[in-house]
Parts: sequence; structure tokens; C-alpha cells
Amino acid sequence: MSNEKQVEDVVEETVDTEVQQEETVEESVEATLQTEIDQLKQQLEEQENRYVRLQADFDNFRRRSRLDAEAAQKYRAQSLVTDILPALDNFDRALQVNTEDENTKSVMKGVEMVYRQLVEALQKEGVEAIESVGKPFDPYEHQAVMQVEDEAYEPNTVVEELQKGYKLKDKIIRPAMVKVNQ
Repeated sequence: MSNEKQVEDVVEETVDTEVQQEETVEESVEATLQTEIDQLKQQLEEQENRYVRLQADFDNFRRRSRLDAEAAQKYRAQSLVTDILPALDNFDRALQVNTEDENTKSVMKGVEMVYRQLVEALQKEGVEAIESVGKPFDPYEHQAVMQVEDEAYEPNTVVEELQKGYKLKDKIIRPAMVKVNQ
């Protein structure tokens, strides 16, 4: 019986050793799997963060594109208006000429009609003349080219407009050239 006992003990020790080895292998596999799971979770989190940032960038791009398109539509006439303003100034100067001759008066009447039509067309596009005389000087709307002393006006007030200024909707196309009271 002693041999049987020894054999049983050896078998038992071998089984225990194998069980311990299996447990060690299982623990090692579990540790490896847990490490892989942690790495995959980290990669997933990084990808989710990247996705969120890309989505935000895309939303910002769409918003900027929409705003640019709206601005382009809103100010589409800006270059045309800028090109037409010198002609409008020349019409203003022509209309200030006083004439006594009937032929010249009829020509001036025609010039005035063309001027009014041009002004109306520009107004339809949102162009407005900047009111200056008697208003406080505003460096965004006015370009001061002279200073005078006139007691009829308060200090820092526009006394005379030398060249009209214009704005397109809410954007200044050309500031008015003005004389300002000191």
C-alpha cells in the first residue's frame, strides 16, 4: 500500500503542479487579454475623439462656407458700385452747373433724369449716400481733409461735404470727404 500511496502522492503532486501551471497560464492569458482590451479601449477613445474633432471641423467649414456665400451674395454689387461711383460724382458736378441757355437746360434735364435712374438702380442694390453735413465726425464714415473754425457748428461736426460717401447695405464702400469744425 505504500507504493500505491506513493504513486497517489506523486500523481496528486503532478496534478497539483499541472493545475498550478494551468492557473499560471490562465492568469498570464488573462493579463495579456486585459492588456489588449485596455489598448483597444484607448484606441477606440482616440478614434472617437478624432471623429468628434473632425465633425466639429466639418460643421465649422460648412458654417464658414455658408457665411461666405451669404456675404458674396450680399455684397455682389460692390465692385460694380465702386466702378460706377466716379461717374456718379461727375453727374453731381454736371448738375451743379447753372445755365441760362434753353438748349443746355434741356440737356441738363436729360442728365438729371439719367442721374436719378442711376441712383435708383443703386438704391435697389442697397447703396446709400452717407449723410454728413451737420453730423458728428465719424472716422468710419468720414474722411476729414480740412478743418475750419465755424461758430455756427459744434466742435467735431462736419461743416461741408467735398465728396459724397456711400455704403452698400451695412458696409462702407467709400467714406465721405469732409471739412470738420475744430
